[in-house]
Amino acid sequence: MSARTVNLDQLRRHAVARSLFAPTSLPKALQRLGFVQADPLRAPARAQDFTLRHRVAGYRAGDLEARYASLDVEEDFFVNYGFVRPDVHHLMHPRTPRIAWSASRMKQVAEVLAFVRERGVVRPAEVDAHFDHGTVTHWFGGNSRASTQLLDGMHHRGLLRVVKREAGQRLYTVRESQPRLLSDEAAVDALVDVIVSKYAPLPAASLGQLVGLLLAGGVPQWRGQRQAVLRRAHARLPSAVVDGVTWFWPEGENPASHRHAVDDQVRLLAPFDPVVWDRRRFELLWGWPYRFEAYTPAAKRVRGHYALPLLWRDQVIGWANLSVKDGLLSPDVGYVTSAPKDTSFSAALDEELQRMTVFLGLPT
Repeated sequence: MSARTVNLDQLRRHAVARSLFAPTSLPKALQRLGFVQADPLRAPARAQDFTLRHRVAGYRAGDLEARYASLDVEEDFFVNYGFVRPDVHHLMHPRTPRIAWSASRMKQVAEVLAFVRERGVVRPAEVDAHFDHGTVTHWFGGNSRASTQLLDGMHHRGLLRVVKREAGQRLYTVRESQPRLLSDEAAVDALVDVIVSKYAPLPAASLGQLVGLLLAGGVPQWRGQRQAVLRRAHARLPSAVVDGVTWFWPEGENPASHRHAVDDQVRLLAPFDPVVWDRRRFELLWGWPYRFEAYTPAAKRVRGHYALPLLWRDQVIGWANLSVKDGLLSPDVGYVTSAPKDTSFSAALDEELQRMTVFLGLPT
């Protein structure tokens, strides 16, 4: 598509307004997002819950896991691991990972598949007790049950699906294969469009990074097609060059539209929220580097273990680390420069912390 006239301020407002849509129902939010990245850390809630709280009316921490079995959603790997719409899940399968299974592994897979089909729904511990596959050692030196690793692999290849979780543990059933009606080219292009819809506006380098993640884990059977996939995406998507950087967004959207107005809310965002996920885009739009430091040694952390970017209007001006002490929310807020002098900011921050308290189920 030919480049059009747009500036960085418009791209910033577009990024915020299109992603932080008016709160709706959980099924509708999942449908609109297409994919919600998951993370097991709870600080004091999980990333998927932090993401959904801004987009689902009345959302409470844990609602996605509690309602998962009744929702039209699948646990699966897309550009990262998380929750995807069924149509996205279907487009990625049958999935053929880079490393093929050995004959002995295939025999184990067939036996486990028959066992799961007979039982209907299984826990990893049941498979381990029945087959006694032993343990495996990870690259970092830890051990885990070989059956758990096998089930993970079968899930990734689309042989099993996650029915629900109990106490954080995945319960599996057999995934019945269905014919995919789109060609390989049309399927991967549709998946790229889901990426762009989720994370736009995207700098060209970030689009390339996300397509690389998709082809590495989401659809490794097409991993050799990266350049062709990107050429098609660049040709069909609207774009603009701003300060030497080419940006892309979905067809039918206009970043320069006056519809992308910002409100006076403060929002604390998950580290993996689509507004802030792309660290390259983050620095281009907000002028400072945000890093997720949960796995950084404590002495080297700059902003904290689980710093939530603090969005005020259309500017990310700081961060907050949240904890719960004696049953009460305890926020530690920091700023890139200093807190805004605008009196409406203090009121908006208090309102966001009150919303967070309700979201976490703490006494108000």
